[in-house]
Amino acid sequence: MSILSERPAVAKLPITELGPHFGAEIHGVDLARLDDEQVLAVRAALVAYKVLFVRGQHGLDDAAQIEFGRRLGEVTVGHPVHDSGAVAPEVYSLDSQDNGFADVWHTDVTFVRRPPAISVLRAVVLPPTGGDTNWADSQLAYESLSPGLRAHVDTLTAVHDGSREFGYYLAQRRQGRGNLWEGEVFTELKPVEHPVVRVHPESGRKGLFVNPGFTSHIVGVSEHESRGILDILYAHLTKPEHVVRHRWQPGDVALWDNRSTAHYANRDYGDQHRVMHRITLRGDAPVGPAAAAR
Repeated sequence: MSILSERPAVAKLPITELGPHFGAEIHGVDLARLDDEQVLAVRAALVAYKVLFVRGQHGLDDAAQIEFGRRLGEVTVGHPVHDSGAVAPEVYSLDSQDNGFADVWHTDVTFVRRPPAISVLRAVVLPPTGGDTNWADSQLAYESLSPGLRAHVDTLTAVHDGSREFGYYLAQRRQGRGNLWEGEVFTELKPVEHPVVRVHPESGRKGLFVNPGFTSHIVGVSEHESRGILDILYAHLTKPEHVVRHRWQPGDVALWDNRSTAHYANRDYGDQHRVMHRITLRGDAPVGPAAAAR
């Protein structure tokens, strides 16, 4: 049975599947003019396909992107720490001329207690070539592990720490005062713990919830064991058969489920300019298999 037939709401959208397991393109829609039924279908499609691409959204600006996000869920501040300058507070601007790169596999903002559920990324300025983005399916990666390894990682907890990526930025460029995120001004980046395997709150599927960008180590094992386990999981997560790659065009928008994916933006365009505007939707605290079974 196909994903499409399992989720009737998705049938409200003209969708082309990009692979046998995840990734899809939505055709012929204006994200600023979706009706309520179509918005619900987008939410269902995000859970089913994990990452969606919509081309031809040339009329979408920051305000329309934020409004679209509000129809999908609760829009957060753009980032807990980063100051994106003269844009709406809900927008995180990734500008290559201001070190706005994402060339490490990561899941957005996992260094907070409740990482965002969904991200919506819009191409603003693109280089002539390069700058593709890759997404990995963390649920397929989990499901294709050996049964013994699945059973072991089900029991593990990992620490996520934003200080390596944003610690210096917060201390020096923001003078120790970040943004208001879920009622708290970020003045320091305190490590948080999340289960290594996350149970998706809508689909119930298990997926790997560790990433090289923000996961520092696994709790309760030696540094050597932690490094070995994480290296195995990262190599497996990013196998080509678990990955879909998007070549950006002007007017493109990508949406992904942050609870079941990791992503990586290619930094292969030299000194050409690339600007992407991202918004995120509020998520919940990740729950592991043991807690989900209670």
